Amino acid sequence: MTEIPLEQHVAPSGEQMTVRELASCPPPERWNDWVEYDAKAWPRKVERHYEIIPTICFNCEAACGLMAYVDKETGRVKKFEGNPYHPGSRGRNCAKGPATINQVNDPERILYPLKRVGKRGEGKWERTTWEEVLDTFANKIRAAIVENRRDEVMYHVGRPGHDGYMERVLGAWGIDGHNSHTNVCSSAARFGYQIWCGADRPSPDYANARFILLISSHLETGHYFNPQAQRIIEGKMMGAKLAVMDPRLSNTASMADYWLPTWPGSEAAVLLAMARIILVERLYNGEYMRRWVNWQDYLAAEHSGEEQTFERFIELMIDLYAEYTPAFAAKESGLTEESIVDIARQIGHAGTAFAAHTWRAASAGNLGGWQVARAIWFL
Repeated sequence: MTEIPLEQHVAPSGEQMTVRELASCPPPERWNDWVEYDAKAWPRKVERHYEIIPTICFNCEAACGLMAYVDKETGRVKKFEGNPYHPGSRGRNCAKGPATINQVNDPERILYPLKRVGKRGEGKWERTTWEEVLDTFANKIRAAIVENRRDEVMYHVGRPGHDGYMERVLGAWGIDGHNSHTNVCSSAARFGYQIWCGADRPSPDYANARFILLISSHLETGHYFNPQAQRIIEGKMMGAKLAVMDPRLSNTASMADYWLPTWPGSEAAVLLAMARIILVERLYNGEYMRRWVNWQDYLAAEHSGEEQTFERFIELMIDLYAEYTPAFAAKESGLTEESIVDIARQIGHAGTAFAAHTWRAASAGNLGGWQVARAIWFL
C-alpha cells in the first residue's frame, strides 16, 4: 500500500499527515499481520495487530463471504467485514454479516454439549463431552437400523448448508428422516425444481438476462440471497426488464418494471397461459427444444398414430393447453389479458437471456404449489 507524505498538512498532534490509497479491504499479503489503531484509545495511537481469516456468514443459506479480524494478543474475534474476494457476495454483505459478532459474544451462547438431567421442560441440564454425545447417538441409531426401526430416526437442522451431504448419509443408512427450516418455507418450490432439473436451488444468470421474472417471496426478496440480488441489479443496469408476480408490493416489486399482483394460488395458470402464447406465436427456442425436450418419447407414448415430427408435437402441445388462454388466466389471477400477453411476448423475445425464480409464498402457501416451479420451466 503506497503512502504519500503531505508536508503541508500537519495532524493536531503535530505529526506529519499521510494519505493512503483507498481500498475495500486489507490486501491478502498482509492478512497475517494487519495493523489498525484502537479507536477507543484516541487521541493516543495504540496499534492492534490482527490475523484476518476468511469465513462465511450463515445467517441465511446464501453463505456470503466474511473476514474475521482476530486479535493476535487475545485470540478473540474483534469484528467481521465483507470479503471482496468471495465470488458470490464480493464483499457486499447485508447487515447480518457484520452483526455475526453479536452471536460470537452472546453471553447466553452455548459453548459445549449439554444433556438433560431433569424431566422434560424443567430446564435442568449438565455439561457433557462430545465423546458421550457421539457414542450415545451412534448406539441408538445403530440399534434402530439393526432392529429395522429406521422410521424412528430423524435428522433435524436449522438451515441445511451441506448441499445434499446429509441426504446421502441418511440414504446410505436407509433412513428417510431429514427435516429442516426449509422443509416448511421452501420445500414445495425445491421439490418442483428437483424433479425437473435435478437441483433444488437453480441459480439463474440474472446479470446477463434481458428479462427477469420473480414470483412471490423469492430468494432475493428482503435481505436473503443478496449475491443474486446484486446480479439482478446488474442485469437491470445493463437494460434487463424486471417483472414481479406477487400480491404484495414487496421491496423487489417496488423496483420492478412490471408488478403483477396475482391472486394467491393463480400463478401456475398465468405461467401456463404465457407458455401457450409463446408456442402459438412461435417465440420458443426450437433448437433447444428439439435437442433437450423428449418430444419423441411423448409422441410415441401418447400419440403413436400421429405424425412423429417436432412440428406436430408443437401443435399437440397447443391443443393440450388450449384452455389456458389469456382470458382464462386473467379471470383466475385478476391480471389484465393485455399484461399477460405483453409479459409472455417479452419472455419469448428474450430467448436464452430469460431468468426466473420462485421460492416461498406461491409454492408453499397453496395446495399443489410445487407446480409453480414446474410451470416456470415451460417458459
